Amino acid sequence: MRVLHVIPSVGPLRGGPSSVIRSLACGLSEQGIEVHICTTDDNGPERSDVPLGRPRIENGATVFYFPRQFRLYTVSLPLARWLMRNVHHYDLVHIHAVFSFASTIAASCARARRVPYIIRPLGVLNAWGLRNRRAALKQLSLRVVEKPMFASAACVHFTSEQERQEAVKAGVSAPSVVMPNPFSPLPTALSKGEFRKAHPAINNRRIILFLSRLDRKKGLELLLEAFACLRRGEACLVIAGDGEHAYKQHLRAMAERLGLADEICWTGFLNGSAKAAALADADVFVLPSYSENFGNAVVEALIAGVPVIISDQVAIHAELSSCEAALVVPCEAAAISSALGHLLSSPELAGRLRDRGPAAARELFSLESVAGKLLESYRKILRSSSGEEAAQIKSGATPARTA
Repeated sequence: MRVLHVIPSVGPLRGGPSSVIRSLACGLSEQGIEVHICTTDDNGPERSDVPLGRPRIENGATVFYFPRQFRLYTVSLPLARWLMRNVHHYDLVHIHAVFSFASTIAASCARARRVPYIIRPLGVLNAWGLRNRRAALKQLSLRVVEKPMFASAACVHFTSEQERQEAVKAGVSAPSVVMPNPFSPLPTALSKGEFRKAHPAINNRRIILFLSRLDRKKGLELLLEAFACLRRGEACLVIAGDGEHAYKQHLRAMAERLGLADEICWTGFLNGSAKAAALADADVFVLPSYSENFGNAVVEALIAGVPVIISDQVAIHAELSSCEAALVVPCEAAAISSALGHLLSSPELAGRLRDRGPAAARELFSLESVAGKLLESYRKILRSSSGEEAAQIKSGATPARTA
């Protein structure tokens, strides 16, 4: 089976989707699938230093990178031309993202060549995103472009039941499957003390870690207000991540107004050994997002044994709450502050979360389990597609060749 994954970007600054597709590629390759990825050199405000237009082996997959012409919607005309010429060589196309040039072109080419396709919307159909991110343009695009794209999809791949329910409220109607993102072991062993050594200003204070993209949907303003309510000097807030320059300046200005300038460590984007070191030294991990279709950083914190606080808008909150692996709070500064204070002052509670987190993550989000379920979905779609083609042949129609 040959499967083509299409995603606007796999740049590390784009956050969770980039790491997830690499994990999926690895897991599917181990299941015997020939995995190809078509993407761009986009890496948020930057460009990835990668060979363009030539195949490159990464994580068991063959990856094709194409240049991004425009940052908005990650437009790449070379990517479009490649898809038009090559999509019919695949049995199935798995599209990651909507409201994107790459996903729209991939779906159009797959439809034209009668290749079944799956769409993974990456959480952008949630109510918060549709209200707060170019709302008028998104509503128009959803009606004119995305809904017809979903209607022709063989399946929609959601990463949580909450994400599926929000998509239904947005008017998306299509066959669907719920499969979580898989976790991957951290590439570097945890080494306690290294992060503090690299950031001596933290001193002996407890570390409250935020590790994600710096984005308005992540609830960072709530986190700053919550942290300001804690007793000063006992903890340091580490904000690890990168984002738009204007938004970073806004956050720093807010921290200054709240008198937190000396109590926050801004590390920028962390990856590899630097991320592992931050998780090793963290006393608490917190993600107070207004909207999160999964939460890859949450799973990394669980695997690392860091006690976790998340908002009830992080889509995996119900699963983690049911196995008592995380504290779940509403998107309110007072509730976040109360949870932080309770966790920092209760060694027993912190110990229970440290014990339960890794086991819960392995049980719920293992790569082997997710890749196996995804492979079965692929086979089901191809069996259905083969049945439709047989019916067309019987009726005298000539189905397109998919691979």
